[in-house]
Amino acid sequence: MKMPTELPRLKGFRFPREIISFAVWAYHRFALSTADVEDLLAERGVKVSRETVRKWVNRFGSHFAKCVKRDRPAANDKWHLDEVVIPINGRKFWLWRAVDANGDVLDILLQKQRNAKAAKRFMQRLIDRFGAPRVVITDKLRSYIKPIRNLVGGADHRAHKGLNNRIEGSHRPTRKREKLMGRFKSPRQAQRFLAAHDQINTVFRPRRYRLSSVSYRHARSDAFDLWKDYALEMTA
Repeated sequence: MKMPTELPRLKGFRFPREIISFAVWAYHRFALSTADVEDLLAERGVKVSRETVRKWVNRFGSHFAKCVKRDRPAANDKWHLDEVVIPINGRKFWLWRAVDANGDVLDILLQKQRNAKAAKRFMQRLIDRFGAPRVVITDKLRSYIKPIRNLVGGADHRAHKGLNNRIEGSHRPTRKREKLMGRFKSPRQAQRFLAAHDQINTVFRPRRYRLSSVSYRHARSDAFDLWKDYALEMTA
């Protein structure tokens, strides 16, 4: 089975845009390793090494994530914030994540600390991009209190473990990929991968339980059209 090539060739690259964008999509959309993507491409008559797939993912994953961020609808003004530990080379790092009331990931940031300074840095990053929220929901970590009060004093801060189930579920794909990858190799790799992974999955994983079969197919078709447009924007 050969993959069709209709898009203009990417200057300096041996393989067409369709193949590169397919490899990046498959890697982020499913719980696959680079070797798995290599096999998928081989079945389609494309002989490429897993190392090449890794380079494509690292180079173009951020491109697709930026395109998704640029074109996504305005974020809901109700935010859920949480942090989860990520062990890297025997050291603890904290992955700070924010999702809105629709369940869409707003941003992630990997930091060494889980204190007020780290919370302030993450909050400021969110506010700079999305503006001030109306409601902020966190767990009972006290490090959130002062940064939220100082940066968005008018927001309703609700610190309650039970109210944050929405974001707790958003950590599951991270744990799944972490296990598949044999843990992250460096903070830079983790930040780069997760920043792209969360945004790409926002497009290709709509809340299916809320949609009829017809609506879901339309959403999926729209997502593929977007991906093709983003592939056209790829630059060498």
